[in-house]
Amino acid sequence: MINPAKLVLAPNALAEGRILITGGGSGLGRIMAEACAHLGARVYICGRRGGLLDEAAVEINQAIGADRVRGLPCDIRSHEAIAALIETIWADGGPLTGLVNNAAANFVSRAQDVSPRGFDAIADTVYRGTWLMTQEVGRRWIAGNLPGSIISILTSWVWSGGPFATPAAMAKAGVAAMTQSLAVEWGPKEIRLNNICPGAFPTEGMSARLLTDDQGLSNANKASNAFGRNGAPEELANVVAFLLSAGGGFVSGQTIAVDAAGWQMGTDRFTGLMDWTDDDWNAARAKIRGADVADKAARTVNAGARARD
Repeated sequence: MINPAKLVLAPNALAEGRILITGGGSGLGRIMAEACAHLGARVYICGRRGGLLDEAAVEINQAIGADRVRGLPCDIRSHEAIAALIETIWADGGPLTGLVNNAAANFVSRAQDVSPRGFDAIADTVYRGTWLMTQEVGRRWIAGNLPGSIISILTSWVWSGGPFATPAAMAKAGVAAMTQSLAVEWGPKEIRLNNICPGAFPTEGMSARLLTDDQGLSNANKASNAFGRNGAPEELANVVAFLLSAGGGFVSGQTIAVDAAGWQMGTDRFTGLMDWTDDDWNAARAKIRGADVADKAARTVNAGARARD
């Protein structure tokens, strides 16, 4: 949970904000959603697990003492689903002012073991889904002659590569190129695009698929970062909120690492896995499959509950 006393912007800094955060029901997305809500924004969170979104929205609204967060199920791999989501948001009080492309998919694997289906699962969410969401929101801003701010959550693999996570590194590098391109193309319309590369901010999803230890650092890279600690939620949230606020109004086309110089130390990469045996990789695949089965079951249950409603 966010400690509002550690948010550096004024409590009403995002009072005029209407912000969509993809993958906002858990992990980093939830952290950002809670911070934006504390700062006065109307926040929409989307993802494939409707029950998780509803739970997150209720808990955040209770924490801030106001009804500012709404969960809306959406599979960002589908253009039709995205269009319906954005139509719903625009009809629920007006245009967005900000978009955070946070939804992601990833798992550790040797490149030779990645199946076409596994590659598509990552590329369709990170690469294609981010493009479709950005384009849909951008089109509406352009049609309405409206400014806006878009933040894409990446990793420093866009600079260094991501061994044993190559599909994700490829997809995120594509999003980085999108940001650079549209920051110029849409700049005359005052639509700003920036990237953030978070470092060691441990989340449940990271632990399930990226095999982190109890300190949120890769088992293969225990040296951590230059600070020797994990980041606090507010340390990420403050950067996101600034870029979404009027204070960040002249910042565009930038990629900012929030990782205490972790990527310069190489601790953001899984190079230590070079020493893994076949047995190690088999165990890793089993853990990832277990997480995927649990996620699929949760989505099925949520969909059934909503159908009965």
